[in-house]
Amino acid sequence: MHDWRQITESALALCRETGGFIAEQQGRLSAGDVEHKGFNDLVTYVDKTAEKQLVTGLQRILPEAGFITEEKTRPQTGGTYRWIVDPLDGTTNFVHGVPCYCISVALSRDDNVVLGIIYEVNLGEAFYAWLDSPAFLNGKEIRVSPAVTMQHALLATGFPYTNFDRMAPYMEVFDYCMRHTQGLRRMGSAAVDLAYVAAGRFEGFFEYGLNAWDVAAGAFIVERAGGRVSDFSGGRDFIFGREIVAMNAGLYDPFMKVVGEKFG
Repeated sequence: MHDWRQITESALALCRETGGFIAEQQGRLSAGDVEHKGFNDLVTYVDKTAEKQLVTGLQRILPEAGFITEEKTRPQTGGTYRWIVDPLDGTTNFVHGVPCYCISVALSRDDNVVLGIIYEVNLGEAFYAWLDSPAFLNGKEIRVSPAVTMQHALLATGFPYTNFDRMAPYMEVFDYCMRHTQGLRRMGSAAVDLAYVAAGRFEGFFEYGLNAWDVAAGAFIVERAGGRVSDFSGGRDFIFGREIVAMNAGLYDPFMKVVGEKFG
């Protein structure tokens, strides 16, 4: 029987340590350090080195676990347990000196997440939860927002940067949000967006074109904080299905009605 709290605390200490490395390197980054994995998809030696540090440490914490990692610095492996790792979510922000980027680490058991950690480097904020626990921010329990009307909602999203096939309905949802909510924010890190939903700073978040390492930890933390998470159809394929809606409990249904109308 695994002690999920102890595993989470050990992984969190590792994330804090790796976050210190990321913070030290930000001021040393030069244009020559930036590579392009694809259109609008940046990577640096910091991403790769941070991932190697995380993989090495996580392997010590749970030796039987495999890995799904963004930078693929080691072979992607399966098994009952898998760590899902984004060593630097918000690389474009990091490259441009915009202070919003984080480490995202989740552990899945048979593709069901059992712990999640998001460590926002600039503010030193650690959002985390484990199986059957509440959600926490730096040791303090957090809950999603209690708002029940869209007029009181502040929402977050991301802008597609490779797949523009669904832009028409996406812009229709933007139009709805601009007319019926207190605003729409784009932080540049899906993991941070999800953490902020869990902490009640945003009432909700939606985006498509994401990967498992972008959302696995954050979606789990939102649900442990009392929120609701789904794909655009209301199903559970949001970790590998490349689309996600995460909302507080009171606004999930009305927002999903809008999503269904636009994407249905």
